[in-house]
Amino acid sequence: MKKVSLLVAAALLAPSAFAHQAGDFLVRGGAVMVSPNSSGDNVPGTGHLEAENNTQLGLTFSYMLTDNWGVELLGATPFSHSVGTAGLDEVAKVKHLPPTLVAQYYFGNAQSKVRPYVGAGINYTFFFDEEGRGALDGAKVKASDSWGLAAQAGIDMAVTDRLFVNSSIWYMDIDTEVTVNGGPAIKTSIDPVGVMIGLGYRF
Repeated sequence: MKKVSLLVAAALLAPSAFAHQAGDFLVRGGAVMVSPNSSGDNVPGTGHLEAENNTQLGLTFSYMLTDNWGVELLGATPFSHSVGTAGLDEVAKVKHLPPTLVAQYYFGNAQSKVRPYVGAGINYTFFFDEEGRGALDGAKVKASDSWGLAAQAGIDMAVTDRLFVNSSIWYMDIDTEVTVNGGPAIKTSIDPVGVMIGLGYRF
């Protein structure tokens, strides 16, 4: 009996594998808020184009190459931004999707219940359903697609051996050229910061 009790105690005290081991698939989902940091060419007499914040459902899919290195694909439901300038109210509405692929490094080891991580990679953003509003109501507005770099930092905290809480922050380099009725291109940098809070599950 004493030997059995010692074995049970040892099992309870021994570190248990949490997640993030080589070969694991990690799926995360939650609310992601995108805050653009707009700059670029000025619209004559009104200032540069500025996009408002928007919150959507974010999803990420990760594969662990080793216990510390992984790759992740970011997806989301389409973001919808109201666009205006300092001198005008809303002049356009635009939607976009920013699929992003990053390489990640996870600190700690497979027994750690808290796994901070950082990542860097590439982003492709495509715009669609552009629509003129206000002073541009009825105009044909077009935003060009964009390739750019991306960076992230995040943390996973174990709830069970498979379920975990996640929070992360992203930066994306997004540059686009906006045209109105086929006129001169207005170069605009959006460069948003995204913050995501949600849950994850290990397969």
